[in-house]
Amino acid sequence: MFLKFLGNRDIGLLYLYQEARIIKRQKCAKKKVNGLTRAAVTAMLEAPDLSTRTGKRDIVFLTVLYATAGRLDEIRSIKISQLHLDAQKPYINLYEKGEKIRTAYLHPRVVAHIQIYLKEFHEAEPKADAFLFYSRVGGIYEKLTEPALDKRIKLYSQIAHEKCQDVPINTHAHQFRHAKASHWLEDGLNVVQVSFLLGHEHLTTTMRYLDITTEDKVNALATLENEKEKSTSKKWKNDDGTLIDFCGLKR
Repeated sequence: MFLKFLGNRDIGLLYLYQEARIIKRQKCAKKKVNGLTRAAVTAMLEAPDLSTRTGKRDIVFLTVLYATAGRLDEIRSIKISQLHLDAQKPYINLYEKGEKIRTAYLHPRVVAHIQIYLKEFHEAEPKADAFLFYSRVGGIYEKLTEPALDKRIKLYSQIAHEKCQDVPINTHAHQFRHAKASHWLEDGLNVVQVSFLLGHEHLTTTMRYLDITTEDKVNALATLENEKEKSTSKKWKNDDGTLIDFCGLKR
């Protein structure tokens, strides 16, 4: 980009940019992301101290992070106007890279967590432009920083690791997204559906992301459900196996 800038400033230097373009980029092996088991996610959600204000905020943050399979910046950038908790099928609009919008539908238990949080951390009539998770110092119009949230996640991972060895000591936010995607597959969704829910433009991205093949067929039960709930039919899935109702689409 710098050489292109120079070429635009001085036509005599444009050849440098043209020659640089034919140089092949060095391939760097991407570090594989390891997700979290269901037991690890449960342990992480039990780690925050709910007797403190910070702990009450963090339990909702971690719940939303996992439930939406959102990226860290997408979650910390959520504004009140992006919440649609009173809809027939409650959801959050997440703004992805390039300002694309991805709709993340919410389980009733997640909605309940958010509603309790709103009553305690926001006004009776929350400001539409206020951040859902805001800076304690900067106020409702300043979002939390990534380093601050990463520090909280690593703190809880150390606490959770003592109870569940599945929890990596240096857990990071993206592992929640990877875990949710893996659990969707285990719940019976196919790769195309998971790709849609993650907001990936290309199916190959999801395939590489989860290190799976099209032959992967998994029969598992709903995420984090207890033994009593395991016999309950999936409300997000239609009898014909589609997600039409789940996605709010008209037949």
